[in-house]
Amino acid sequence: MLTNFRRSAVAFGATSLAVAGLAACGGDSIPGNAVVRVGDTAIKKDAYEHWLDVAALSQASQLDPEAAQSGKKPTVTIPEPPDFKACIAEKKKSAPKPAKGQPKQTDTQFETQCKQEYEGLRDQVLQFLISSQWIQGEADDRDVKVTDAEVKKQFETTKKQSFPKEEDFKKFLTSSGMTEADLLFRVRLDTLSNKLREAVVKGKDKVSDAQIKEYYEKNKARFAQPERRDLRIVLTKTKAQAEKAKAQLEGGASFSKVAKKSSIDQASKDQGGVLLAVAKGQQEKALDEAVFAAKKGKLSGPVKTQFGYYVFKVQKITKASQQSLKQSTDTIKQLLASQNQQEALDKFVEEFREKWKGRTECKDDFVTQDCENAPEPEDGATGQPGTDGGQPVDPNQQQQVPVDPSQGGGQQVPVDPSTGQPVDPNGGAAPATP
Repeated sequence: MLTNFRRSAVAFGATSLAVAGLAACGGDSIPGNAVVRVGDTAIKKDAYEHWLDVAALSQASQLDPEAAQSGKKPTVTIPEPPDFKACIAEKKKSAPKPAKGQPKQTDTQFETQCKQEYEGLRDQVLQFLISSQWIQGEADDRDVKVTDAEVKKQFETTKKQSFPKEEDFKKFLTSSGMTEADLLFRVRLDTLSNKLREAVVKGKDKVSDAQIKEYYEKNKARFAQPERRDLRIVLTKTKAQAEKAKAQLEGGASFSKVAKKSSIDQASKDQGGVLLAVAKGQQEKALDEAVFAAKKGKLSGPVKTQFGYYVFKVQKITKASQQSLKQSTDTIKQLLASQNQQEALDKFVEEFREKWKGRTECKDDFVTQDCENAPEPEDGATGQPGTDGGQPVDPNQQQQVPVDPSQGGGQQVPVDPSTGQPVDPNGGAAPATP
């Protein structure tokens, strides 16, 4: 959910969704005042330009967070294609003097920078607006509804948590370039996304006793604890030092006193020579073998290792244990339920993207990888919506939905504008109404 409105002005981040498209000319059926058509809905240019301003303001706020906190609206210049004259002039004016012997940056280099900056902002905004339409469209198709009362209640709760003082909220709106209507829409989309996710995973948490038993039998080792031994140790550089320490211990000196005086193992030395819950295979081989061959309470050593010479005593032995099927049932049930939910989400995300990308057409100067007429992606671009860098999204985490232009990073699938976190197409975020 939108847990902190403040973050929306400074946190720019979302998940990358690179997928294959068909190379083609776009825009033939898009109205003249729009940049994208999703199904029967046109995303208008004025909505695009509004969120372009928000994206630019957010980037400026990251560079000057103190100004953003004070409620001042940062001064931003959005690079304007096709010639980027104002951007080039600004960069030339603010460019540092080159080091001795180094050439000055050329207008062509400045133009390349301006073009990259513009395309980054453009892609963030388009991906946000497109993904927002996808969420709304999917909710309509599944008859998922959100009432105005639900939206208002969540908005007021979040506003109160983020801005105890009304003055601070007004400052935030000024510095972020967003309106209260923008935030209300985000809350609506966030709620729709959560309801979609709930619908997708509904009933997928059911796990049979047979499935639990099968998993337990195949993974018994995961529910077992090996034998563990609590030790008192002294580690010295030389054998003579170790024998001296051992003699002191045999003479009645405490491990704590001898360890603090003679041991070179700083971690255990500070604890009076205590080394707890040692399992077989955790220590250097020579020490490991000696420890698990030793009798409880008997002083042993010196044992030569690559680190020095050990004198030790086994203080306590905790026998190996195995959880029973009954003891493991709750853990296994939760794990399998989570896996089932994740599989349902993965399938939904794949179908969701294919469905809505096929309904999305973009004008030639506004093509992103969410558009049906997008070019083929570069090799290695495999991320999918509802994933994080190609990795499945935890079904218990609310992540992934439209990329929020107030979050930054050119990506797809909505991001929660107030948290800077992506929202699951089944769980939470929102853009402005185009």
